[in-house]
Amino acid sequence: MKRALILYNDRAGHGRIARKIDAIAQIFVEGGYDVEVASIEFGCNPFDEPQHCAVDLVVVCGGDGTVNYILNAMKAHALDLTLGIIPAGTANDFAGAIGMRKGLLKAARQIVAGRAERLDCARVNDLYFINIFSFGLFTTTSQHTPDALKHTLGKAAYIIEGSKELHHSEYIPLHITHDGGEEQTEALIVLVFNGETAGQFRLAREASVRDGVLDVLIMSRCNILDSARAMLMFLLNGKPNAAIKHIRTSHIEMRSPLNPPTDMDGQKSAEFPLSIECIAGGVSVVCPCDNSADDDEE
Repeated sequence: MKRALILYNDRAGHGRIARKIDAIAQIFVEGGYDVEVASIEFGCNPFDEPQHCAVDLVVVCGGDGTVNYILNAMKAHALDLTLGIIPAGTANDFAGAIGMRKGLLKAARQIVAGRAERLDCARVNDLYFINIFSFGLFTTTSQHTPDALKHTLGKAAYIIEGSKELHHSEYIPLHITHDGGEEQTEALIVLVFNGETAGQFRLAREASVRDGVLDVLIMSRCNILDSARAMLMFLLNGKPNAAIKHIRTSHIEMRSPLNPPTDMDGQKSAEFPLSIECIAGGVSVVCPCDNSADDDEE
């Protein structure tokens, strides 16, 4: 019999996962799996338990940060297990990129009926991310946004918290090397996408988790008014402009005399200097075969 390990973040989605976890597990039992369910203890690696290293499927119930945590926990043990994702966070950007529905039970059924695909992930220094790596303005917004605000306002919460950072923003001098050459700039924001959206904002419209490259967006130095205007226009139409550069590359190196805080999928990330690469087909993920379901179903 196939074995599934269901790992859930009991803080995700106002506790919705904890209330539905038995029903979720039953769907996998009915799908022919021998199921083990465990709440995620952040700070502990669930794959330190030997029995968790030999399952056929790891089902992650939570948001992008939870998926990031489990991906890094797996990689720390050099495991290549197949992931199934039940989106239960605020943004759920990576789950959205592969077509997972928001309804918890529907997402569980999508996994049972789905198929495993090799999708891209990315690595920055010795850490992995699935959706986005960033630094500069708004970088720590996700880390600092209270969970209660995320649950109540959704992506508007990121705008509210991010606006508080505008008055003390600073430019970061960078030396950048990528597939197309090297350059120097002063950046206000740097976003490195494996996925397509950040906080449900569709920014990297050419990006795909199946293309083997990263999409890097850099907002360069300009006055704060022009920066705000450039970002607003970019949010509205998703097209690079005079202040925002778009680089597509499989690998990028960044050096700076500064060491600004960085973020990956809403979690604290690596320190400078940075070596970032796309790992084509670096993770096995169950993708849905049918995207026609009702999003409102829990």
